[in-house]
Amino acid sequence: MAHVKANGIQIEYEIFGKKTNPTIVLIAGNGAQLNFWEPDFCEMLAKDNLQVIRFDNRDAGLSTKFDAAGIPDMEKIYQEAQEGKPIKTAYTLEDMADDVAGLLDALEIKKAHICGASMGGTIAQVFAYRHPLRIYSLISIMSSTGNPNNPQISPETLAIVTATPPTGRDAYIDYSLRMWKNIWSKGFPFEEERARRYCEESYDRSYYPQGAVRQNAALVANGDRRQHLSLLTIPTLVIHGTADVLFPVEAGKDTAHTIPEAKLLLIEGMGHDMPVGTWKCIVEAIVSLVNGTGLSTTDSAVTITYTTDNQSVS
Repeated sequence: MAHVKANGIQIEYEIFGKKTNPTIVLIAGNGAQLNFWEPDFCEMLAKDNLQVIRFDNRDAGLSTKFDAAGIPDMEKIYQEAQEGKPIKTAYTLEDMADDVAGLLDALEIKKAHICGASMGGTIAQVFAYRHPLRIYSLISIMSSTGNPNNPQISPETLAIVTATPPTGRDAYIDYSLRMWKNIWSKGFPFEEERARRYCEESYDRSYYPQGAVRQNAALVANGDRRQHLSLLTIPTLVIHGTADVLFPVEAGKDTAHTIPEAKLLLIEGMGHDMPVGTWKCIVEAIVSLVNGTGLSTTDSAVTITYTTDNQSVS
């Protein structure tokens, strides 16, 4: 792994694949580090002739932290958002999208395919309309437009994912595993060994929950992006699970409806995560978009269903 100075901060990143191949940038979600995009997943994309870049967002992993900004009062921020008041945050989603542009500048890459998951999907969306000359295509995974009329996360699930994690390593891992079990894809077996490995690696690499709170504040403050997204003219793929409890499937449908000519890939039983059993169809859909062949369908959405052993039955 390596780091560069970009957009006034330090950004940690890693590259898979050949420099001569088209570039795809993978953006992680709220509080997640670059290891959210596991090496095996990145290698699958790289084997399909892509240069893959994964990186730590600001305030996560080994990129620049914003300690001096303090921890925002999220209850106040949610209230201000509901009332339509201006919200003061340490930084904005626009800043985080500009970080991606700065990373591309530092690596001397003029244009790339931009892919994000969850909050990373919203950053990718902002990048698309903020830097339209720097993007070939947009891939938005398990994300939303910020439309306040979409079904909202339940208070019970919100409490689980926004709780302050314990500081001790073992306690943190136990807490994280309980959280993942609560939001895991209902149509797939829980991959406990994989989830534990991810939690251990994340803690050992950079335990920094306060950064996730500031990122969440930036997400809430960004609000409704539909007006901007409705003007996009780039190839777009929206991927969403039918069992997502954080961003219900209606959020994915709304995203695909808002962005002109966007393709919607619905994965039956997938929640707010990416089980290994979904990787093949996700990679195939991304590569299809990148290669300009689109999804093999005449419908507005493709629903992928799986047998009990997670094999696609189309």
